[in-house]
Amino acid sequence: MKVSTKKGARRNPARAPALSSQLARGDLLAAACPSREVLKHVTSRWGVLVLIVLETRMHRFAELRRAIGGVSERMLAQTLRWLEGDGLVERIAHDVVPPHVEYRLTPLGRDAARRVRGLADWIEVNLPRVLAARARTTVAA
Repeated sequence: MKVSTKKGARRNPARAPALSSQLARGDLLAAACPSREVLKHVTSRWGVLVLIVLETRMHRFAELRRAIGGVSERMLAQTLRWLEGDGLVERIAHDVVPPHVEYRLTPLGRDAARRVRGLADWIEVNLPRVLAARARTTVAA
């Protein structure tokens, strides 16, 4: 999608397609689109949980691992690398012995965390309905 950067450039709302229609035919649906990698990182189980935990404050690696039940050290490290590479998480290494590393969200990461928190909240609120639907499906099968 092309965006004009000229001062005073205006879009004609009558002629501009809705954002949802632009996204529907946008590159995210294309197999080779790089935005798919970001989508994978942000919406992975561990990516969502890391963003939610870091939304509250800066954490050390061990604190993150304790806060996110079930995540392995390897998966947490990989998820943090992905999110750092995407500019969502900042890794702060302090020059001390033993090494002291902390992680916090960047402004972009705070925006992403706010959005995935909305999805997580929706899941929590609707979990009884989802579990009921699963139970009906299991009984029918």
